[in-house]
Amino acid sequence: MSIGPWQIILILVIVLIIFGAGKLPRVAGDLAKGIKNFKSGMSEDDKPETAEEKKPEVLESASNNDKAESKDKAAQG
Repeated sequence: MSIGPWQIILILVIVLIIFGAGKLPRVAGDLAKGIKNFKSGMSEDDKPETAEEKKPEVLESASNNDKAESKDKAAQG
């Protein structure tokens, strides 16, 4: 059973009666903000894991650079 054009018109009329024509843009904007926040929340869950994985690599490379510099100084001096 599919939704026909008359059912869609009936749903739109009921929505207009409940919310009123003046509030519809605000309701649509709030709905769009909610969807945007949901999507950003879902993508933020992945970002902290990758950021935490990269931090130890940066620290390791920095410590490796310090060790290499100390070896160079010892070899020169």
